Amino acid sequence: MPSPTDLRPLVRRALDRDLAGAGEVSVEAFVGDGHTRPDSGYVDLLRDTARRNREAELLVAVGGADGPVLGCVTFAVGGTPWADVALPHEGEIRMLAVGAAARGRGVGRALVSAAIARSRELGLAGMAFSTRPTMTAAHRIYDALGFLRTPGRDWTAAPGVDLMVYSMRF
Repeated sequence: MPSPTDLRPLVRRALDRDLAGAGEVSVEAFVGDGHTRPDSGYVDLLRDTARRNREAELLVAVGGADGPVLGCVTFAVGGTPWADVALPHEGEIRMLAVGAAARGRGVGRALVSAAIARSRELGLAGMAFSTRPTMTAAHRIYDALGFLRTPGRDWTAAPGVDLMVYSMRF
């Protein structure tokens, strides 16, 4: 049997059994990569995948149908509580996270592609979302998938937390 790191990621809506793993991957990615301080209240939000899945849509990439969570992203429609910058006709992703062991295997790209597909499925006109300037690996995914930097929508979430916006029209 192949190891979980040898399998292509399967992306789907999170199931109850995925929630703990998705929380761990989220915290690992944001804290481990230095994007979030371990003592930040944001860590609680990253770990609360049940809430993210209930109030928005938590998409997970898993290593096969019953495999471990390799990465996750929160998808929301603009105008809903989980959307920071998307307008009501746009989809938004938040908290894109890929576990260190799964990086370089297309997990992040698969998750973002699934969010694009979900936006189209809902009949939305495009997507818009925020990212930190230091999240350069994610920026490469966004660029490769056709998102454009949208500096006119950049914003500051908190002192010292400057966010860049990427968008795409369908």
